[in-house]
This record gives sequence, structure tokens and C-alpha cells, in this order.
Amino acid sequence: MANHDVDLFVIGAGSGGVRAARVAASYGARVMVAEEYRVGGTCVIRGCVPKKLLVYASRFSDEFEDAAGYGWTVGESKFDWGALIANKDREIARLEAAYTTTLERHNVQIVKSRAVIEDAHTVRLATGARIRAETILIATGARPHHGTPIAGDNNVISSNEAFHLKELPKRILIQGGGYIAVEFAGIFNGLGSEVTLVYRGEKILRGFDDDVREHLTRELGLRGIKVVTRKTVNAVEEVNNGFDVCLSNNEQIVVDLVMFATGRRPNIEGLGLEAAGVKISERNGIMVDPYSKTSIPNIYAVGDVTDRINLTPVAIREGQAFADTVFGDKPTAVDHSKVPTAVFSEPEVGVVGLTEMQAVELLGKVDIYKSSFRPMKATLSARDTRVFMKLVVDGETDKVVGCHIVGPDAAELIQVVAIAIRMGATKADFDATMAVHPTAAEELVTMREKALSYGRAAAE
Repeated sequence: MANHDVDLFVIGAGSGGVRAARVAASYGARVMVAEEYRVGGTCVIRGCVPKKLLVYASRFSDEFEDAAGYGWTVGESKFDWGALIANKDREIARLEAAYTTTLERHNVQIVKSRAVIEDAHTVRLATGARIRAETILIATGARPHHGTPIAGDNNVISSNEAFHLKELPKRILIQGGGYIAVEFAGIFNGLGSEVTLVYRGEKILRGFDDDVREHLTRELGLRGIKVVTRKTVNAVEEVNNGFDVCLSNNEQIVVDLVMFATGRRPNIEGLGLEAAGVKISERNGIMVDPYSKTSIPNIYAVGDVTDRINLTPVAIREGQAFADTVFGDKPTAVDHSKVPTAVFSEPEVGVVGLTEMQAVELLGKVDIYKSSFRPMKATLSARDTRVFMKLVVDGETDKVVGCHIVGPDAAELIQVVAIAIRMGATKADFDATMAVHPTAAEELVTMREKALSYGRAAAE
């Protein structure tokens, strides 16, 4: 170790990098972290945390509206975008300070600088200083990617800029159909904007269960969000009253703001990966083995920069496993199966496990149970909305291999359901569990009638 300045040099102080640095330091490693922007990474600074705060803000309009059905008279309400953003910024600053304090408490040295890999053991900072490290961890995350350039794309913002707008747009067009696009469509809609969501595919939320995609699309429409599929934005021209957006079918829409949420790309540019010999995948992520090791034995990578499953909890788990493996003498490979996830749309989506079609392709027998019902709260508020729940069951083992929920608190529900599915719970286990009444969640343990059966089960 005498030839090295540190045992571990981490590039990027996001969720995965911070966890890896802290745990490695707790094992006695000398750790240095380089961060060129802000400690906390995408999730804390301009991702899931501030986005969830905006989601909370957007839901109050529904609460005010629904209150009348429950006997409340709510006076005139007024929303202040500036106040929301200022309060959000204060909370993000508090969290950044907390992350920084945690690292410092573990004697992790933080350098506010860009870092570039010069060779397998050398990192050069923007100041010109060179650090020799026994092990290097790349945790630089990902960034918004607009796709193929179009005319006027300099007029388009990404989710990064959406958190710092000076005012709420009256009309906004969002291109994209994934997590970020759908979530921001709900945010702006709830805060009073007129929202148009444009997606090139047939259905939004590619990769999700088809029933979920269709149900959420219907719900978005009921809320006044215009969902336009099978089209793309061809050009964006600035005009006197906003931006004139030309779609691929030559339809023109004038809005006050255009946002693209068409995907994210791993942050690998300018890191010196080529010089170090680190291999890149076809999807532009850093190639790693089950232990997050790259093609170079002492260089590792975790989180979105590897383009495995791009979720904050996954990056944290990968960072923990890396530190346990390399510095804790506890080789740990992360299991990327049965990972629960949520879309904080309105209504929320929570899923874990296989979709119906995935199950049909992988299993010999598949049984499908599903239910759609009006939530109890909507009975007095008269809101036109429905909850959707679906269980995908292996017909041979009776194990529940997938759960899909669209409705209030879907994210909270799916976290608990994921535990049962990971433990191998069967449909009989679900059925034998006593219901909590009256709740929406009780539907998960009271679904008895099969909606569909595939394979040998269909003939029985």
C-alpha cells in the first residue's frame, strides 16, 4: 500500500458512491471521493427526492377538490411555484450537508473536482493533482439524453432544468413515455398546467405490464393530460406566444415550455476509460461482472453508469456489495431479480416481478388474477378513478411471480408485497392471509377467480 495515496478512490458522490465510500472506510480503508457537482448525486440533488417533493405538492389540488364530498368547505386556494422551489432547495441543501457530514464522520476525504483516470491506478484531478489508488470505483451515474438532434432542440429542457424553473408554465409538452416523463406530466397537471405527453411508442411505460400501461393511460386522460402516442417531436420553434412544436404527423402545438424525458445515458465521457482499458457495453454502459468489477481487475463501477437496473436502491446495494467484497472480505454479488419499482405518477404505479407476457414466455403454466375497483375514498368525492391490481402466478408451483398495482400508495404497497414474492410466497399463502378491512390492499388477498390461464393450466 506504500505506493498508493489511498486504498480507494471513488469518482462520483451519488447514492452508490457514497455508500461504497462510507462502508469501505468503516472497514479501515483510506478513501477519497471526487465530486464535480454536488454531494448526493442525481437522486438527492435533481432526481427522485426533489421530484417526490413536487409530486406531493401536485396532489393538494385533488385534496382540496375532494374535500367537499366529505363536508369540508375549502376557501379559495392559491399556488406559489416560487415558494415551492425555494422550500425544495432548502431541503436539498440540508440533505447534501447530511451526506457530506456522514462521509466526513467516516474520515472520507472529499474533493470538489472532476477526476479523470490516467491508468489503472492513477487519477488526475482538475487541479492537476495526481492520486495513486489501490482500487478505483466509478459511480458517475447517468445524464438526460435527448436522442437524435432536431431543429430547435436548444429550446428544449430536461428534468434537470425542470427543478429550477422561474415560473410554472401554463402549457407544457413533454416528450417521453418512461418514469420521468409520466411523473412530470402528473406534477405539472396537478399544479395547474395544461399538459401534452408525446410518446413514439404504442403505449407509455415500455417494459411494464400491458394492463398497467393501458390503465394508467386511461387515468391520465381522465385527469386532463393529453396522451399522444406513435408520434415524435420533429421541431421546436420559438414564437411570440411560446414555442411552436411540430410533430411527426405535421400537427402543430403551441406551448410555453417543451421538456424531453427520452432516456438517460451513462456518464462515461471524458473519464479516461479508454486509456485505462475499461470495456464499454453496446448500451454505452461500463461492463462489469456480478461483483461490479470492470475489465480491469482493480477498477469497479456501480449504479447507473453500468446501465444494469437504473434505480437508486440498486446503486446503493451495489455500492454496499462492492465494499463488502473488496474491503470486508465478504464476496457479495447483487441479485438483480425481483427488484420492486414505482412510478410516482398520478395515480401511482408499483410493480415487482414478471409481467403477464414475460411469465407466459418463461413458464409452462401461468394463472392471472386481476381486479379493478373504485377506491373507497372516491365514493363520496365522486372522483372518476379506479384502482387496478394484478397477480401473476406460476401455475405449476403456485408461487406469485409478479404483482402490479395502479392506485393510491401503490409504491408503499409494492415494497411490502416484494418481500413476500422474494420469499417465494404462493397464491395459497396470499389467500390464507387475513384481510385488513376496509382497505384497497385487502384485494391482494381476496382475489380468487382467475382472469386468464396459459399453458397446460388452460386445458385443465
